[in-house]
Amino acid sequence: MALRDLAGSGPCSRGPLGEAAAAEAVAEREAPPLVPATATPEEDEEDDGRGRGLLRWDGFSAWLHCVCVVGFDLELGQAVEECQWPGGRDAWTLGAELWREKTSIRKASPGCLGDTQFCFRFRQSSGRRVSLHCFLDQFDKDLPVYLKKDPAYFYGYVYFRQVRDKTLKRGYFQKSLVLISKLPYIHFFHTVLKQIAPEYFEKSKPYLEAACNDVDRWPAPVPGKTLYLPIMGVVMKADTHISVILPTVHEVDLFRCFCPVFLHSQMLWELVLLGEPLVVMAPSPSESSETVLALVNCISPLKYFSDFRPYFTIHDSEFKEYTTRTQAPPSVILGVTNPFFAKTLQHWPHIIRIGDLKPAGEIPKQVKVKKLKNLKTLDSKPGVYTSYKPYLNRDEEIIKQLQKGVQQKRPSEAQSVILRRYFLELTQSFIIPLERYVASLMPLQKCISPWKSPPQLRPFFPEEFMKTLEKTGPQLTSRIKGDWIGLYRHFLKSPNFDGWFKTRRKEMTQKLEALHLEALCEEDLLLWTQKHTEVETVDLVLKLKSKLLQADREHLPVKPETVEKLRTHIDAIILALPEDLQGILLKTGMT
Repeated sequence: MALRDLAGSGPCSRGPLGEAAAAEAVAEREAPPLVPATATPEEDEEDDGRGRGLLRWDGFSAWLHCVCVVGFDLELGQAVEECQWPGGRDAWTLGAELWREKTSIRKASPGCLGDTQFCFRFRQSSGRRVSLHCFLDQFDKDLPVYLKKDPAYFYGYVYFRQVRDKTLKRGYFQKSLVLISKLPYIHFFHTVLKQIAPEYFEKSKPYLEAACNDVDRWPAPVPGKTLYLPIMGVVMKADTHISVILPTVHEVDLFRCFCPVFLHSQMLWELVLLGEPLVVMAPSPSESSETVLALVNCISPLKYFSDFRPYFTIHDSEFKEYTTRTQAPPSVILGVTNPFFAKTLQHWPHIIRIGDLKPAGEIPKQVKVKKLKNLKTLDSKPGVYTSYKPYLNRDEEIIKQLQKGVQQKRPSEAQSVILRRYFLELTQSFIIPLERYVASLMPLQKCISPWKSPPQLRPFFPEEFMKTLEKTGPQLTSRIKGDWIGLYRHFLKSPNFDGWFKTRRKEMTQKLEALHLEALCEEDLLLWTQKHTEVETVDLVLKLKSKLLQADREHLPVKPETVEKLRTHIDAIILALPEDLQGILLKTGMT
Protein backbone atom coordinates (compact mmCIF):
# COMPACT_ATOMS: atom_id res chain seq x y z
CA MET A 1 0.00 0.00 0.00
CA ALA A 2 1.66 3.20 -1.12
CA LEU A 3 0.64 6.32 0.77
CA ARG A 4 2.07 9.69 -0.17
CA ASP A 5 1.76 13.11 1.42
CA LEU A 6 3.03 16.61 1.12
CA ALA A 7 1.82 18.17 4.33
CA GLY A 8 -0.44 21.10 3.70
CA SER A 9 -0.59 20.38 -0.02
CA GLY A 10 -3.83 20.23 -1.92
CA PRO A 11 -5.98 22.43 -4.11
CA CYS A 12 -4.99 25.81 -2.67
CA SER A 13 -4.52 27.81 -5.85
CA ARG A 14 -7.16 30.34 -6.68
CA GLY A 15 -9.22 30.96 -9.76
CA PRO A 16 -12.02 28.96 -11.47
CA LEU A 17 -11.46 25.30 -12.20
CA GLY A 18 -12.23 24.50 -15.82
CA GLU A 19 -13.74 21.29 -17.13
CA ALA A 20 -10.42 20.24 -18.63
CA ALA A 21 -8.68 20.62 -15.29
CA ALA A 22 -11.40 18.63 -13.59
CA ALA A 23 -11.12 15.83 -16.12
CA GLU A 24 -7.35 15.87 -15.73
CA ALA A 25 -7.71 15.58 -11.95
CA VAL A 26 -10.03 12.59 -12.35
CA ALA A 27 -7.65 10.90 -14.76
CA GLU A 28 -4.84 11.42 -12.28
CA ARG A 29 -6.90 9.80 -9.51
CA GLU A 30 -7.88 6.83 -11.64
CA ALA A 31 -4.38 6.26 -12.98
CA PRO A 32 -2.42 3.36 -11.50
CA PRO A 33 0.20 4.19 -8.86
CA LEU A 34 3.37 5.59 -10.39
CA VAL A 35 5.57 5.11 -7.32
CA PRO A 36 7.36 1.75 -7.67
CA ALA A 37 7.58 -0.49 -4.62
CA THR A 38 11.33 -0.95 -4.82
CA ALA A 39 12.01 -1.85 -1.20
CA THR A 40 13.86 -5.14 -0.84
CA PRO A 41 12.77 -7.83 1.64
CA GLU A 42 15.81 -6.98 3.72
CA GLU A 43 14.77 -3.32 3.87
CA ASP A 44 11.23 -4.36 4.78
CA GLU A 45 12.54 -6.59 7.55
CA GLU A 46 14.70 -3.79 8.86
CA ASP A 47 11.76 -1.39 8.90
CA ASP A 48 9.18 -3.76 10.36
CA GLY A 49 8.85 -1.62 13.50
CA ARG A 50 11.51 -3.35 15.54
CA GLY A 51 14.21 -1.56 13.50
CA ARG A 52 12.70 1.77 14.54
CA GLY A 53 13.11 1.06 18.22
CA LEU A 54 9.38 0.40 18.68
CA LEU A 55 7.89 -2.28 20.89
CA ARG A 56 5.46 -4.95 19.81
CA TRP A 57 2.14 -3.37 18.71
CA ASP A 58 3.58 0.16 18.62
CA GLY A 59 3.25 0.18 14.83
CA PHE A 60 -0.36 -1.04 15.11
CA SER A 61 -1.14 1.62 17.73
CA ALA A 62 0.06 4.39 15.45
CA TRP A 63 -2.85 3.61 13.12
CA LEU A 64 -5.50 1.74 15.10
CA HIS A 65 -6.75 1.41 18.65
CA CYS A 66 -8.31 -1.99 18.07
CA VAL A 67 -10.12 -4.19 15.54
CA CYS A 68 -13.48 -5.67 16.56
CA VAL A 69 -15.72 -8.34 15.08
CA VAL A 70 -19.37 -7.91 16.00
CA GLY A 71 -21.98 -10.59 15.38
CA PHE A 72 -25.67 -10.94 16.12
CA ASP A 73 -26.92 -13.37 18.77
CA LEU A 74 -30.64 -14.15 18.97
CA GLU A 75 -30.61 -14.06 22.76
CA LEU A 76 -27.93 -11.45 23.51
CA GLY A 77 -28.34 -9.20 20.49
CA GLN A 78 -25.09 -7.69 19.26
CA ALA A 79 -21.95 -9.13 20.79
CA VAL A 80 -18.23 -8.52 20.36
CA GLU A 81 -17.02 -11.91 19.13
CA GLU A 82 -13.38 -11.01 18.68
CA CYS A 83 -11.05 -8.11 19.42
CA GLN A 84 -7.50 -7.61 18.19
CA TRP A 85 -5.82 -5.01 20.36
CA PRO A 86 -2.45 -3.88 21.76
CA GLY A 87 -3.76 -2.64 25.11
CA GLY A 88 -5.07 -5.61 27.07
CA ARG A 89 -8.62 -5.55 28.41
CA ASP A 90 -8.94 -1.82 27.71
CA ALA A 91 -9.79 -2.57 24.10
CA TRP A 92 -12.32 -5.26 25.09
CA THR A 93 -14.01 -2.75 27.38
CA LEU A 94 -14.01 -0.18 24.58
CA GLY A 95 -15.48 -2.71 22.16
CA ALA A 96 -18.27 -3.59 24.57
CA GLU A 97 -19.01 0.08 25.26
CA LEU A 98 -19.13 1.16 21.65
CA TRP A 99 -21.45 -1.68 20.66
CA ARG A 100 -23.82 -0.96 23.51
CA GLU A 101 -23.98 2.54 22.09
CA LYS A 102 -23.84 1.81 18.39
CA THR A 103 -26.28 -0.32 16.39
CA SER A 104 -24.60 -1.30 13.13
CA ILE A 105 -26.67 -4.42 12.47
CA ARG A 106 -30.07 -3.46 11.21
CA LYS A 107 -33.19 -5.55 11.11
CA ALA A 108 -32.77 -8.28 8.52
CA SER A 109 -34.69 -7.55 5.34
CA PRO A 110 -34.21 -8.39 1.65
CA GLY A 111 -33.66 -4.70 0.89
CA CYS A 112 -30.38 -4.47 2.78
CA LEU A 113 -28.68 -7.71 1.76
CA GLY A 114 -25.04 -7.63 0.79
CA ASP A 115 -22.10 -5.55 2.02
CA THR A 116 -22.34 -2.04 3.48
CA GLN A 117 -19.64 0.38 4.62
CA PHE A 118 -20.02 3.39 6.86
CA CYS A 119 -18.32 5.16 9.72
CA PHE A 120 -19.32 6.63 13.06
CA ARG A 121 -17.71 8.81 15.69
CA PHE A 122 -18.00 8.61 19.45
CA ARG A 123 -16.71 10.45 22.48
CA GLN A 124 -13.78 9.03 24.42
CA SER A 125 -14.61 8.10 28.00
CA SER A 126 -12.92 10.30 30.58
CA GLY A 127 -9.76 8.77 32.00
CA ARG A 128 -9.36 6.23 29.20
CA ARG A 129 -5.78 5.48 28.25
CA VAL A 130 -5.10 6.18 24.57
CA SER A 131 -2.91 3.64 22.85
CA LEU A 132 -1.71 6.00 20.13
CA HIS A 133 1.84 6.79 21.20
CA CYS A 134 2.61 10.35 22.13
CA PHE A 135 5.57 10.90 19.85
CA LEU A 136 3.13 11.10 16.91
CA ASP A 137 1.75 14.36 18.31
CA GLN A 138 4.69 16.27 16.86
CA PHE A 139 3.79 14.96 13.39
CA ASP A 140 0.11 15.74 13.87
CA LYS A 141 0.86 19.47 14.15
CA ASP A 142 2.29 19.49 10.60
CA LEU A 143 -0.90 18.10 9.06
CA PRO A 144 -3.77 20.09 7.52
CA VAL A 145 -6.61 20.63 10.00
CA TYR A 146 -8.85 18.06 8.33
CA LEU A 147 -6.24 15.30 8.93
CA LYS A 148 -5.51 16.09 12.58
CA LYS A 149 -6.77 13.63 15.15
CA ASP A 150 -9.15 14.82 17.85
CA PRO A 151 -7.98 13.56 21.26
CA ALA A 152 -11.56 13.52 22.58
CA TYR A 153 -13.05 11.22 19.93
CA PHE A 154 -12.67 7.83 18.29
CA TYR A 155 -13.72 6.92 14.74
CA GLY A 156 -15.29 3.58 13.91
CA TYR A 157 -14.97 2.26 10.35
CA VAL A 158 -17.45 -0.52 9.63
CA TYR A 159 -17.76 -3.23 6.97
CA PHE A 160 -21.14 -4.94 7.52
CA ARG A 161 -22.22 -8.09 5.71
CA GLN A 162 -25.75 -9.51 5.65
CA VAL A 163 -26.52 -12.55 3.49
CA ARG A 164 -29.11 -15.30 3.58
CA ASP A 165 -28.06 -18.43 5.48
CA LYS A 166 -30.72 -21.10 6.06
CA THR A 167 -28.42 -22.94 8.50
CA LEU A 168 -28.84 -20.11 11.03
CA LYS A 169 -31.99 -19.70 13.15
CA ARG A 170 -32.39 -16.07 12.10
CA GLY A 171 -32.04 -17.05 8.46
CA TYR A 172 -29.32 -14.49 7.87
CA PHE A 173 -25.58 -14.21 8.39
CA GLN A 174 -24.97 -10.80 10.00
CA LYS A 175 -21.50 -9.65 11.00
CA SER A 176 -19.42 -6.47 11.08
CA LEU A 177 -15.68 -5.92 10.95
CA VAL A 178 -14.87 -2.64 12.71
CA LEU A 179 -11.63 -0.63 12.81
CA ILE A 180 -11.39 1.78 15.77
CA SER A 181 -8.94 4.65 15.31
CA LYS A 182 -8.18 8.21 16.34
CA LEU A 183 -7.29 9.08 12.74
CA PRO A 184 -9.95 10.71 10.52
CA TYR A 185 -8.70 8.92 7.38
CA ILE A 186 -12.15 8.05 6.04
CA HIS A 187 -11.30 6.98 2.50
CA PHE A 188 -8.11 5.24 3.56
CA PHE A 189 -9.67 2.97 6.19
CA HIS A 190 -12.65 2.18 3.98
CA THR A 191 -10.15 1.10 1.32
CA VAL A 192 -8.33 -1.07 3.86
CA LEU A 193 -11.64 -2.69 4.91
CA LYS A 194 -12.53 -3.43 1.30
CA GLN A 195 -9.24 -5.26 1.08
CA ILE A 196 -9.44 -7.39 4.24
CA ALA A 197 -13.13 -7.77 5.20
CA PRO A 198 -14.36 -10.03 2.35
CA GLU A 199 -11.41 -12.37 2.88
CA TYR A 200 -11.94 -12.33 6.66
CA PHE A 201 -15.56 -13.42 6.35
CA GLU A 202 -14.30 -16.45 4.40
CA LYS A 203 -11.15 -17.30 6.44
CA SER A 204 -12.02 -15.98 9.91
CA LYS A 205 -9.66 -15.44 12.85
CA PRO A 206 -6.23 -16.49 11.45
CA TYR A 207 -6.68 -14.09 8.55
CA LEU A 208 -7.53 -11.18 10.88
CA GLU A 209 -4.52 -11.89 13.09
CA ALA A 210 -2.27 -11.90 10.04
CA ALA A 211 -3.75 -8.59 8.84
CA CYS A 212 -3.11 -7.00 12.26
CA ASN A 213 0.48 -8.24 12.18
CA ASP A 214 0.88 -6.52 8.79
CA VAL A 215 -0.47 -3.26 10.23
CA ASP A 216 1.98 -3.56 13.13
CA ARG A 217 4.80 -3.48 10.57
CA TRP A 218 3.58 -0.28 8.96
CA PRO A 219 5.71 2.82 9.49
CA ALA A 220 4.12 5.68 11.43
CA PRO A 221 1.79 8.03 9.46
CA VAL A 222 4.43 10.73 9.11
CA PRO A 223 3.65 13.68 6.78
CA GLY A 224 6.02 14.34 3.89
CA LYS A 225 7.01 10.72 3.26
CA THR A 226 6.03 7.98 0.84
CA LEU A 227 4.88 5.01 2.90
CA TYR A 228 4.54 1.46 1.64
CA LEU A 229 1.83 -0.31 3.62
CA PRO A 230 1.47 -3.97 2.63
CA ILE A 231 -1.73 -5.64 3.74
CA MET A 232 -2.04 -9.41 3.51
CA GLY A 233 0.74 -9.76 0.92
CA VAL A 234 1.61 -13.19 2.38
CA VAL A 235 -1.79 -14.80 2.99
CA MET A 236 -3.35 -13.69 -0.27
CA LYS A 237 -2.47 -15.31 -3.59
CA ALA A 238 -0.92 -12.15 -4.98
CA ASP A 239 1.02 -9.40 -3.27
CA THR A 240 -1.61 -6.65 -3.03
CA HIS A 241 -0.94 -2.98 -2.47
CA ILE A 242 -3.44 -0.14 -2.21
CA SER A 243 -2.39 3.28 -3.48
CA VAL A 244 -3.83 6.25 -1.59
CA ILE A 245 -2.65 9.86 -1.76
CA LEU A 246 -2.73 11.24 1.80
CA PRO A 247 -4.53 14.54 1.02
CA THR A 248 -7.45 12.36 -0.23
CA VAL A 249 -7.56 9.83 2.61
CA HIS A 250 -10.30 11.78 4.37
CA GLU A 251 -12.43 12.56 1.33
CA VAL A 252 -15.86 11.29 0.40
CA ASP A 253 -17.57 11.61 -2.98
CA LEU A 254 -18.61 15.22 -2.40
CA PHE A 255 -20.86 15.65 -5.43
CA ARG A 256 -22.63 12.34 -4.88
CA CYS A 257 -23.49 13.44 -1.35
CA PHE A 258 -24.53 16.99 -2.32
CA CYS A 259 -26.21 15.90 -5.55
CA PRO A 260 -29.81 15.90 -4.23
CA VAL A 261 -29.27 19.35 -2.68
CA PHE A 262 -26.59 21.03 -4.83
CA LEU A 263 -28.98 23.89 -5.62
CA HIS A 264 -28.79 24.70 -1.88
CA SER A 265 -25.11 23.81 -1.32
CA GLN A 266 -24.16 27.42 -0.56
CA MET A 267 -26.86 27.70 2.11
CA LEU A 268 -25.66 24.43 3.67
CA TRP A 269 -22.09 25.81 3.60
CA GLU A 270 -23.34 28.79 5.66
CA LEU A 271 -25.12 26.54 8.17
CA VAL A 272 -21.99 24.43 8.69
CA LEU A 273 -19.75 27.51 8.86
CA LEU A 274 -21.96 29.02 11.57
CA GLY A 275 -22.13 25.79 13.58
CA GLU A 276 -25.90 25.58 13.35
CA PRO A 277 -27.65 22.42 14.69
CA LEU A 278 -28.22 20.19 11.67
CA VAL A 279 -29.81 16.75 11.21
CA VAL A 280 -29.37 14.50 8.19
CA MET A 281 -32.15 11.90 7.91
CA ALA A 282 -31.04 9.17 5.51
CA PRO A 283 -32.27 5.69 4.54
CA SER A 284 -29.03 3.87 5.49
CA PRO A 285 -25.90 4.29 7.67
CA SER A 286 -23.64 4.62 4.62
CA GLU A 287 -25.68 7.51 3.15
CA SER A 288 -26.00 9.11 6.58
CA SER A 289 -22.27 8.98 7.33
CA GLU A 290 -21.17 10.07 3.85
CA THR A 291 -23.50 13.09 3.86
CA VAL A 292 -22.44 14.25 7.34
CA LEU A 293 -18.76 13.92 6.43
CA ALA A 294 -19.35 15.84 3.19
CA LEU A 295 -20.99 18.67 5.17
CA VAL A 296 -18.08 18.82 7.63
CA ASN A 297 -15.55 18.85 4.77
CA CYS A 298 -17.31 21.60 2.82
CA ILE A 299 -15.75 24.36 4.98
CA SER A 300 -12.21 23.00 4.57
CA PRO A 301 -9.50 24.24 5.15
CA LEU A 302 -11.37 25.67 8.16
CA LYS A 303 -11.84 23.00 10.82
CA TYR A 304 -15.34 22.19 12.01
CA PHE A 305 -14.95 22.59 15.78
CA SER A 306 -18.38 21.41 16.95
CA ASP A 307 -19.39 17.80 17.43
CA PHE A 308 -20.55 15.73 14.47
CA ARG A 309 -21.87 12.17 14.38
CA PRO A 310 -21.88 10.52 10.94
CA TYR A 311 -24.17 7.77 12.23
CA PHE A 312 -26.12 8.50 15.42
CA THR A 313 -28.50 6.03 17.06
CA ILE A 314 -30.79 5.82 20.06
CA HIS A 315 -28.09 3.74 21.77
CA ASP A 316 -25.51 6.56 21.78
CA SER A 317 -24.70 7.85 25.27
CA GLU A 318 -25.50 11.43 24.18
CA PHE A 319 -28.98 10.50 22.97
CA LYS A 320 -30.80 12.29 25.83
CA GLU A 321 -28.42 15.26 25.68
CA TYR A 322 -29.01 15.81 21.96
CA THR A 323 -32.77 15.12 21.85
CA THR A 324 -34.01 17.01 24.93
CA ARG A 325 -36.56 19.75 24.37
CA THR A 326 -35.80 21.55 27.64
CA GLN A 327 -32.96 23.51 26.01
CA ALA A 328 -31.96 24.69 22.55
CA PRO A 329 -30.42 22.04 20.26
CA PRO A 330 -26.61 21.97 20.57
CA SER A 331 -24.15 22.90 17.84
CA VAL A 332 -23.82 19.46 16.27
CA ILE A 333 -24.41 17.66 12.96
CA LEU A 334 -26.23 14.36 13.37
CA GLY A 335 -26.68 11.63 10.78
CA VAL A 336 -29.64 9.35 11.59
CA THR A 337 -31.59 6.52 9.94
CA ASN A 338 -34.12 5.49 12.58
CA PRO A 339 -37.63 6.85 11.73
CA PHE A 340 -38.04 7.50 15.46
CA PHE A 341 -35.80 10.58 15.05
CA ALA A 342 -38.28 12.20 12.66
CA LYS A 343 -40.44 12.88 15.71
CA THR A 344 -37.74 13.17 18.38
CA LEU A 345 -35.73 15.79 16.48
CA GLN A 346 -38.68 17.61 14.94
CA HIS A 347 -37.86 20.72 17.01
CA TRP A 348 -34.38 21.07 15.45
CA PRO A 349 -34.06 24.19 13.26
CA HIS A 350 -32.42 22.61 10.20
CA ILE A 351 -33.19 19.13 8.85
CA ILE A 352 -32.02 17.55 5.61
CA ARG A 353 -34.09 14.59 4.51
CA ILE A 354 -32.55 12.61 1.68
CA GLY A 355 -33.60 9.54 -0.28
CA ASP A 356 -31.32 6.80 -1.56
CA LEU A 357 -28.10 8.19 -3.00
CA LYS A 358 -27.88 7.25 -6.66
CA PRO A 359 -24.89 5.38 -8.09
CA ALA A 360 -22.35 7.37 -10.09
CA GLY A 361 -23.94 8.66 -13.30
CA GLU A 362 -27.51 8.73 -11.96
CA ILE A 363 -28.86 12.09 -10.82
CA PRO A 364 -31.68 12.22 -8.25
CA LYS A 365 -34.42 14.81 -8.34
CA GLN A 366 -33.44 18.08 -6.66
CA VAL A 367 -35.11 18.59 -3.29
CA LYS A 368 -36.71 21.86 -2.26
CA VAL A 369 -36.31 24.09 0.78
CA LYS A 370 -39.42 23.64 2.91
CA LYS A 371 -40.72 25.14 6.13
CA LEU A 372 -40.26 23.13 9.31
CA LYS A 373 -44.02 23.03 9.95
CA ASN A 374 -44.32 20.87 6.81
CA LEU A 375 -42.07 18.19 8.33
CA LYS A 376 -44.29 15.29 9.34
CA THR A 377 -43.14 12.21 11.17
CA LEU A 378 -42.76 9.38 8.67
CA ASP A 379 -44.30 10.38 5.34
CA SER A 380 -42.26 13.54 4.71
CA LYS A 381 -40.68 13.84 1.30
CA PRO A 382 -36.93 14.50 0.79
CA GLY A 383 -36.08 18.15 1.27
CA VAL A 384 -34.22 20.78 3.31
CA TYR A 385 -36.54 21.76 6.15
CA THR A 386 -35.48 25.14 7.57
CA SER A 387 -36.56 28.73 8.08
CA TYR A 388 -32.98 29.97 7.63
CA LYS A 389 -32.46 32.89 5.23
CA PRO A 390 -28.95 32.84 3.70
CA TYR A 391 -26.77 35.92 4.13
CA LEU A 392 -25.22 35.55 0.67
CA ASN A 393 -26.87 35.54 -2.74
CA ARG A 394 -26.83 32.20 -4.49
CA ASP A 395 -23.94 31.72 -6.90
CA GLU A 396 -25.69 30.82 -10.16
CA GLU A 397 -22.40 30.17 -12.02
CA ILE A 398 -21.45 27.10 -9.98
CA ILE A 399 -24.99 25.74 -10.35
CA LYS A 400 -24.83 26.16 -14.14
CA GLN A 401 -21.42 24.50 -14.22
CA LEU A 402 -22.64 21.49 -12.23
CA GLN A 403 -25.88 21.26 -14.23
CA LYS A 404 -23.88 21.30 -17.45
CA GLY A 405 -21.78 18.49 -16.07
CA VAL A 406 -24.92 16.48 -15.33
CA GLN A 407 -26.20 17.01 -18.89
CA GLN A 408 -22.84 15.99 -20.35
CA LYS A 409 -22.63 12.99 -18.00
CA ARG A 410 -19.41 14.25 -16.50
CA PRO A 411 -18.04 11.70 -14.00
CA SER A 412 -19.02 12.23 -10.38
CA GLU A 413 -15.33 12.49 -9.45
CA ALA A 414 -14.91 15.47 -11.80
CA GLN A 415 -18.05 17.11 -10.40
CA SER A 416 -16.62 16.60 -6.90
CA VAL A 417 -13.38 18.32 -7.89
CA ILE A 418 -15.34 21.33 -9.18
CA LEU A 419 -17.57 21.48 -6.09
CA ARG A 420 -14.62 21.02 -3.70
CA ARG A 421 -12.70 23.85 -5.41
CA TYR A 422 -15.79 26.07 -5.17
CA PHE A 423 -16.17 25.43 -1.43
CA LEU A 424 -12.43 25.93 -0.92
CA GLU A 425 -12.42 29.32 -2.66
CA LEU A 426 -15.57 30.39 -0.82
CA THR A 427 -14.06 29.47 2.56
CA GLN A 428 -10.73 31.11 1.71
CA SER A 429 -12.47 34.32 0.63
CA PHE A 430 -14.27 34.33 3.97
CA ILE A 431 -11.28 33.50 6.17
CA ILE A 432 -8.56 35.65 4.51
CA PRO A 433 -9.84 38.97 6.00
CA LEU A 434 -9.88 37.32 9.44
CA GLU A 435 -6.34 36.00 8.96
CA ARG A 436 -5.18 39.45 7.86
CA TYR A 437 -6.71 41.16 10.90
CA VAL A 438 -5.43 38.53 13.39
CA ALA A 439 -1.93 38.89 11.93
CA SER A 440 -2.10 42.59 12.81
CA LEU A 441 -2.57 41.63 16.48
CA MET A 442 0.98 40.24 16.54
CA PRO A 443 3.53 42.56 18.25
CA LEU A 444 6.39 43.82 16.10
CA GLN A 445 9.63 41.88 16.34
CA LYS A 446 11.46 44.95 17.60
CA CYS A 447 9.25 44.80 20.71
CA ILE A 448 10.77 41.45 21.71
CA SER A 449 13.49 41.85 24.32
CA PRO A 450 15.61 38.91 25.56
CA TRP A 451 15.51 40.34 29.11
CA LYS A 452 11.72 40.67 29.33
CA SER A 453 8.88 38.21 28.98
CA PRO A 454 7.53 37.84 25.41
CA PRO A 455 4.94 40.56 24.63
CA GLN A 456 1.23 39.68 24.58
CA LEU A 457 -1.04 39.63 21.54
CA ARG A 458 -3.44 42.51 21.15
CA PRO A 459 -7.09 41.58 21.91
CA PHE A 460 -9.53 40.83 19.09
CA PHE A 461 -12.05 43.69 18.78
CA PRO A 462 -15.02 42.70 16.58
CA GLU A 463 -15.94 46.26 15.61
CA GLU A 464 -12.33 47.05 14.70
CA PHE A 465 -12.31 43.97 12.48
CA MET A 466 -15.61 44.97 10.84
CA LYS A 467 -14.11 48.31 9.81
CA THR A 468 -11.35 46.52 7.89
CA LEU A 469 -13.88 44.75 5.66
CA GLU A 470 -14.74 47.89 3.69
CA LYS A 471 -11.34 47.92 1.96
CA THR A 472 -9.98 44.41 2.51
CA GLY A 473 -13.11 42.29 2.70
CA PRO A 474 -14.10 39.15 0.75
CA GLN A 475 -15.20 41.28 -2.20
CA LEU A 476 -11.54 41.31 -3.26
CA THR A 477 -11.52 37.57 -3.95
CA SER A 478 -15.16 36.50 -4.35
CA ARG A 479 -17.77 37.35 -6.96
CA ILE A 480 -20.63 36.52 -4.57
CA LYS A 481 -22.72 39.42 -3.31
CA GLY A 482 -24.77 39.59 -0.15
CA ASP A 483 -24.66 40.53 3.52
CA TRP A 484 -21.06 39.54 4.27
CA ILE A 485 -21.05 41.78 7.38
CA GLY A 486 -24.05 39.94 8.82
CA LEU A 487 -22.40 36.59 8.09
CA TYR A 488 -19.22 37.68 9.91
CA ARG A 489 -21.18 38.96 12.92
CA HIS A 490 -22.97 35.62 13.19
CA PHE A 491 -19.71 33.68 12.70
CA LEU A 492 -17.93 35.58 15.49
CA LYS A 493 -20.48 34.13 17.94
CA SER A 494 -20.09 30.57 16.68
CA PRO A 495 -18.05 27.62 18.05
CA ASN A 496 -16.10 27.53 14.79
CA PHE A 497 -14.76 31.04 15.32
CA ASP A 498 -13.98 30.30 18.95
CA GLY A 499 -12.03 27.17 18.01
CA TRP A 500 -10.29 28.84 15.06
CA PHE A 501 -9.22 31.89 17.05
CA LYS A 502 -7.96 29.82 19.99
CA THR A 503 -5.86 27.77 17.58
CA ARG A 504 -4.46 30.86 15.85
CA ARG A 505 -3.78 32.58 19.18
CA LYS A 506 -1.89 29.51 20.41
CA GLU A 507 0.17 29.37 17.20
CA MET A 508 1.03 33.07 17.41
CA THR A 509 1.91 32.83 21.11
CA GLN A 510 4.22 29.93 20.32
CA LYS A 511 5.78 32.01 17.56
CA LEU A 512 6.45 34.80 20.05
CA GLU A 513 8.09 32.28 22.41
CA ALA A 514 10.26 31.04 19.53
CA LEU A 515 11.29 34.60 18.59
CA HIS A 516 12.12 35.23 22.24
CA LEU A 517 14.45 32.20 22.23
CA GLU A 518 16.13 33.49 19.09
CA ALA A 519 16.63 36.88 20.74
CA LEU A 520 18.27 35.17 23.74
CA CYS A 521 20.63 33.29 21.43
CA GLU A 522 21.84 36.51 19.85
CA GLU A 523 22.91 37.92 23.21
CA ASP A 524 26.35 37.44 24.77
CA LEU A 525 25.01 35.62 27.84
CA LEU A 526 28.47 34.81 29.23
CA LEU A 527 29.32 38.51 29.28
CA TRP A 528 26.02 39.20 31.04
CA THR A 529 26.88 36.69 33.82
CA GLN A 530 30.18 38.47 34.49
CA LYS A 531 28.24 41.58 35.49
CA HIS A 532 25.77 39.80 37.74
CA THR A 533 25.82 37.75 40.94
CA GLU A 534 25.99 33.95 41.14
CA VAL A 535 22.39 33.82 42.33
CA GLU A 536 21.24 35.75 39.23
CA THR A 537 23.39 33.53 37.00
CA VAL A 538 21.95 30.33 38.46
CA ASP A 539 18.46 31.78 38.02
CA LEU A 540 19.27 32.52 34.34
CA VAL A 541 20.48 28.96 33.74
CA LEU A 542 17.35 27.48 35.28
CA LYS A 543 15.12 29.77 33.20
CA LEU A 544 17.00 28.90 30.00
CA LYS A 545 16.64 25.18 30.74
CA SER A 546 12.94 25.71 31.40
CA LYS A 547 12.66 27.50 28.05
CA LEU A 548 14.26 24.55 26.25
CA LEU A 549 11.94 22.10 27.99
CA GLN A 550 8.95 24.23 26.97
CA ALA A 551 10.16 24.34 23.36
CA ASP A 552 10.41 20.55 23.30
CA ARG A 553 7.16 19.90 25.18
CA GLU A 554 5.03 22.32 23.16
CA HIS A 555 6.82 21.69 19.85
CA LEU A 556 7.58 25.38 19.42
CA PRO A 557 8.57 26.44 15.88
CA VAL A 558 12.24 26.84 16.84
CA LYS A 559 15.08 26.09 14.44
CA PRO A 560 17.35 23.21 15.55
CA GLU A 561 20.40 25.49 15.31
CA THR A 562 18.73 27.93 17.75
CA VAL A 563 18.23 25.15 20.30
CA GLU A 564 21.82 23.95 19.86
CA LYS A 565 23.18 27.47 20.22
CA LEU A 566 21.21 27.99 23.43
CA ARG A 567 22.53 24.69 24.84
CA THR A 568 26.05 25.90 24.06
CA HIS A 569 25.35 29.14 25.94
CA ILE A 570 24.07 27.16 28.95
CA ASP A 571 27.14 24.88 28.98
CA ALA A 572 29.50 27.86 28.76
CA ILE A 573 27.76 29.65 31.66
CA ILE A 574 27.82 26.52 33.86
CA LEU A 575 31.53 25.93 33.20
CA ALA A 576 32.27 29.52 34.33
CA LEU A 577 30.68 28.86 37.73
CA PRO A 578 32.36 27.30 40.79
CA GLU A 579 32.61 23.49 40.74
CA ASP A 580 30.00 22.94 43.46
CA LEU A 581 27.43 24.92 41.48
CA GLN A 582 28.46 23.16 38.27
CA GLY A 583 27.63 19.78 39.81
CA ILE A 584 24.22 20.95 40.99
CA LEU A 585 23.26 22.56 37.66
CA LEU A 586 24.49 19.62 35.59
CA LYS A 587 22.28 17.28 37.64
CA THR A 588 19.22 19.41 36.82
CA GLY A 589 19.20 18.15 33.25
CA MET A 590 16.83 18.79 30.39
CA THR A 591 14.33 16.16 31.48
